[in-house]
This record gives sequence, structure tokens and C-alpha cells, in this order.
Amino acid sequence: MNDSLASKPAVEGKDTYQEIRWPLGHLTLAGLHWPCEKPQPEAPPVVMLHGWLDNCLSFVRLAPELRSFADVYALDMAGHGHSGHRPQGQSYLLVDYVADLAEMVDASFSRPVDLVGHSLGGIVALLYAAAFPEKVRKLVLIDSFGPISKTADEAVAQLRRGIIKRISGSGSSGGYATRKEAGRARAGGLSPLSPEAAEQLVGRNLRQAGDAFVWRTDPRLRHPSLTMYTEDQTQAFIRSVKADTLLIRAEKGLLGNPAHWQSRMEAMPSLKEVVVPGSHHCHLDGDTRPVADAVRGFLINEH
Repeated sequence: MNDSLASKPAVEGKDTYQEIRWPLGHLTLAGLHWPCEKPQPEAPPVVMLHGWLDNCLSFVRLAPELRSFADVYALDMAGHGHSGHRPQGQSYLLVDYVADLAEMVDASFSRPVDLVGHSLGGIVALLYAAAFPEKVRKLVLIDSFGPISKTADEAVAQLRRGIIKRISGSGSSGGYATRKEAGRARAGGLSPLSPEAAEQLVGRNLRQAGDAFVWRTDPRLRHPSLTMYTEDQTQAFIRSVKADTLLIRAEKGLLGNPAHWQSRMEAMPSLKEVVVPGSHHCHLDGDTRPVADAVRGFLINEH
């Protein structure tokens, strides 16, 4: 991995981060590194994975709260932020995100890591922790608890939808005169954000094209997946996670109905649950202190 020495101010100007690149065999992942304030050789690095259509700045408020005891790294997943896009003819499958993470961890870290994932990033982190339990010490899931599942009978229709969209391609999303205008568009998305949080997040997902700002993110990210797991398969992954796991559930987030997730919670061998105020982006938007306190306490404590 390659750190850039050009530091940028983090939230409230009290911390700095560095741009970083992880060259993989088929593309390069980008991200940010918050160096540990007091290096501790025994402390596992913290690796953070963002949600769908977001980027590593999703953790710009949480990461500085963890760097007092560990090196903190936040990735732009493939197709997002400043990371590379998949080659033409490929899709953004969950298994490929997991493979990217596996290659990055193997190349960059000599000991197990702590994983923190939000939304899609939480799904990827959980699948990786299940497949490679020896690589993960602790797992934090923020408003995320495994893949969306489908019944076996829905598999054929899912495949058809995904292939039709791949063949038809993506239309143009147009552009925005200013970053603030793009931020307003993001604020009203599927997972709404305050204007301040949206403007902070979207800059890394934009590039300038003439007089306009256009999305840097790969439009294929919006295509339907070709395959999805059944609930039995999902719970098999959950049962395979060996790492101590913290589930942070936002009161107004996607996991608002705990009864719906009860069977998954019972399948997790070692699970601690914390409910925090806020919505899906409870780690970025509004009062993020409850999330920061929960994550820091969980990662520091040995039990």
C-alpha cells in the first residue's frame, strides 16, 4: 500500500488523514489512512468499509475517534470514490468485493484486522469474516446484518433482470453546476442525509467535466445483481463468523424492526447489540457520539 504525504484536514480540523492506494491484480483501490496517534505494535489495524454509492469519507467523523489506539484505514470500494472500476462485461457482485478485501488484507497486513462496515460494507465485512475467520479479530456492523436474501424460486427472475440491464446499459445522469447542487441531490437519496453531511460525502464521488460536476462512481453499481443468497445461505455465513461482533442498530435505520432479524441474531455465535439514535448514516450524520463510544469501547476491550 502507498501513503501520500499530502495530509488533509478531517472533521473540525483536529485530525489529519492521508490518501492511500492499494494496487490489486486487476484494479487499484483508493482510500484514507488515519495514522495512530500513539503507535502500539500490538494493536490490530482497523479497516473500514462504506455503504452502497458512498465512499471512504463516510467515516470522516468516526475514524478520528479510533486513531488514539490503532491505525485506521477506510477504503473506497471498487467503482466508488477514487477506486478503479471493474472491466467492461463484469458486474459488482458481493463475492468480488469480498475477494478485493481478501487481496488487500493479505498484501497489506501481517496480522488479523478489526473490520468496521456500514450497510453494503457491513455485508462485505461479514462475508469476509465468515470465509476467513483467521484474518479478523473483531467485527463491527453499522446498520447492517448480512445480505438481502431471496427465495430459491426467485433466482431465475433475478438472473434475467441482471442480464437484461447489463445488455441495455446505463443512461447518462447529467451533471451539476456546483458541488453543493450535487450534495442536495444526494441528501434526498434512498438513505437521506442532512445537506451538510451530503456535501461532505459527495465530493469524493464527483469529477469535473467541462463546466459541470458529474458522478465519478460507476453507473453499473445501480444494476441488479445477477445472483442473491437464500436466507439459509446467509445464515450459514453468519454462523461461520468466529470474531466477536458488535451490531449497531440505528433507531430509524434499516434494521428498525428487531423481530425481523431475530433468527440472524440467534445464528451469530458471539454478538453484542447496541441501539443508537439516528438514521441509516448514524456514524456520519447528526449526533455520532453514541456510535463512536460504542465502537471504541468494543474494539479496546478484550472481552
